[in-house]
Amino acid sequence: MITKFNIFLTTLADTLSTHSVSADAARPWQLMFQDPATPIAEGVMDFHNDLMFVVVFVGIFVGYVLVRCVQLYSSDINPVPNRVQHGTVLEIVWTITPALILMCVAFPSFALLYSVDEIVDPAVTIKAVGHQWYWSYEYSDYVNDDGEFINFDSYMISEDDLLANSKDAGKFRLLEVDNRVVLPVQTHIRVIITAADVIHCWGIPSLGIKLDACPGRLNQTSMFIKREGTFYGQCSEICGVNHGFMPIVVQGVSLEDYSTWVSDKLADI
Repeated sequence: MITKFNIFLTTLADTLSTHSVSADAARPWQLMFQDPATPIAEGVMDFHNDLMFVVVFVGIFVGYVLVRCVQLYSSDINPVPNRVQHGTVLEIVWTITPALILMCVAFPSFALLYSVDEIVDPAVTIKAVGHQWYWSYEYSDYVNDDGEFINFDSYMISEDDLLANSKDAGKFRLLEVDNRVVLPVQTHIRVIITAADVIHCWGIPSLGIKLDACPGRLNQTSMFIKREGTFYGQCSEICGVNHGFMPIVVQGVSLEDYSTWVSDKLADI
């Protein structure tokens, strides 16, 4: 029995070491983060893991102190109460210690917060516009001979269409769209986000992006996709009755495939 278990562990380790398994969409009963595909997403996940250690430690300590206070408040356990009214050393300790903990938490969070807002000189710029209840995208960097640029609408594929079309078999329900956003990997990208009617939110967990789309306002963010894949997100701001039916799908491809896609799109205009 032990030998079979050791063989299973060895096989599992070999499989995980030789195959890259990524989860770029939500899973049922998921508790942890999706696999990060950008430096920002990696930073958010690492900061969360580090912060959880501090939170668990502080929670256990505070819980222990509360339990001891309740126990010692009982006359059966402590019939003669301690009449301590002032403790300078204790007050200094419980003031400085939380301050040091907050400083250790604050500095990494500030660095991550500023990096989220930093816009590196982009090689590609796209514009995402939220509507009730779909997204439209513009690639104004690429123009054909008639001065027209790439733009398209992206609607969710209904469950009935997924079941009726064999080529859509295996795709995610309520997450797949008819027109995906195609972007190159290993490239600095700027996304300009706005809305045409009400407030929406362009959010993709595996890319570490969640930014409001406000009517009459242009918000911008940047991303650097590190690996190829298909990344799923949703509108993350309640925007009406069909708020849950306007997903976002970003497909990260190689630079060569991206150039081919752009050429095909310009030819179809």
